[in-house]
Amino acid sequence: MRTSVWLVRHGQTEANRARRYLGRGDSPLTEYGLRQHAAAANRLRALPFTHAIASPTQRTRALAAALLQHRSIPLREDSRWIEVDQGLWEGLTYREVGQRFPADAQARWALGINGRPTGGESLAEAATRVAAAWQELLANYRGGRILVLTHATPIQLVLCFCCNIPIAEHWRWRIDLGSITALDIYGASIIIRTVNTVPPLGG
Repeated sequence: MRTSVWLVRHGQTEANRARRYLGRGDSPLTEYGLRQHAAAANRLRALPFTHAIASPTQRTRALAAALLQHRSIPLREDSRWIEVDQGLWEGLTYREVGQRFPADAQARWALGINGRPTGGESLAEAATRVAAAWQELLANYRGGRILVLTHATPIQLVLCFCCNIPIAEHWRWRIDLGSITALDIYGASIIIRTVNTVPPLGG
């Protein structure tokens, strides 16, 4: 029995364009981001999805609206698929973090997967919740074709789980804005169909 999972990252937001930390907070989509959503919807329009799961952010809800507009399938929001919590770093650039939280920034990178932004979440903590959401998905939707509308880090973590790669190496998977990653699961065997496919924008 095959379970197909298609993980889609939301399109560009104003914070993404300005290279600002964006985790549990939100930022308006840019016009380019809206076009990315339309391109993803066009790329996936012929696939008969059975379920959809979305991170509870405005950017992923907008992605869900684009991808599900002509479908009558249930959408479930699950906070375990949200991006890593950036705490007090939310909305800041890397330079601004270095200016406001120099000691905490140094400590975060020194601690590896256990480091966290000031008031935020570590990669290890994020991996625990994403792993639970992933295992629940596989258990509850066996044989289905599932859309997961989420963010870069959860997709990177799922790829690490599937390939038995340490989560500290998650950065090796490039997951662009508006990209699609797809996996086919046959019991304990996993086939990676595509990683970081970015559909071409329409005219």
